[in-house]
Amino acid sequence: MIRSTWDELPAPVREDVERQVGRVVRVESASAGRNSQFAATLHVADTGEQLFVKGIITDHSQARAYRHEADINAWLPSVAPRLRWRVETSGWLMLGFDHVDGRHADLSPGSADLPLVALSVAALAEGLCPSPVSGVPSVVGQWERLAAWRRIRRDPPSDLDPWSRANLDRFVDCELGAMDLWDGQCLLHTDLQSLNILMAPRARVVDWAWARLGASWMDTGFLVLRLIEAGHTPRDAEHWADSVPVWSTGSEAARTVFAIVVLGVWEYLQRKHPLPHRERLTDVARQWARYRLAHSGPPSQQC
Repeated sequence: MIRSTWDELPAPVREDVERQVGRVVRVESASAGRNSQFAATLHVADTGEQLFVKGIITDHSQARAYRHEADINAWLPSVAPRLRWRVETSGWLMLGFDHVDGRHADLSPGSADLPLVALSVAALAEGLCPSPVSGVPSVVGQWERLAAWRRIRRDPPSDLDPWSRANLDRFVDCELGAMDLWDGQCLLHTDLQSLNILMAPRARVVDWAWARLGASWMDTGFLVLRLIEAGHTPRDAEHWADSVPVWSTGSEAARTVFAIVVLGVWEYLQRKHPLPHRERLTDVARQWARYRLAHSGPPSQQC
């Protein structure tokens, strides 16, 4: 997504933001993130405050996710930065958050950040189960509508890896049984990864645009994938997950189905909406799914 600078924003947008914060004297553009057309830390003259502001054009397909994030922010625990205001003017939607002075979490093996990340994930599960806000869509419903493995089976890509091709029928069966195994009423982040966890010094969780309802342990599952991406073996990533209390509430079968369904979603999206990072994520999901099927008990207990 192409980023605009502060000076490139329409003058009425800058003026409305400054009505909220005061005169902006310095702007530090964010170096990371993929889903914002504006993202920067604003330094304010009168108060010396810093605020993180991100924005998107209102007719962009992801503007709805911005509004969703703004709507739920007041209900989030303190590990999530507070939304101060929202401004919608001149075709732009701008959100202003408390600034978090921190670095992205290091999820690699041996990182000192990992215990702190586990504490914050546990705090989210404790504070957001059941969801304190109504009207949030379900991750299970979203993935059921996508029906990724069923779509792939109808027209298998020529470059689909042989292991997945040989297991298509089994994966479809797993996908069809997902609702019964990991439906839930907890508010989940669903995109926990290094870019969305800031160490300041505790682990703060940002970017809630994709929050969904689901089972309490699922956010830990998303992080298992990101730990594998960061260099952990699937076994070691699951060992870290054991340090998050809610992880134990997911059955072995539920975790295996989760790994298989995520693989299908990422396999499908990699082809339907290709992005540079998606091939790597699909490979990571495949590693975990293969590990789950090899180590999580007999097939009758897997899907």
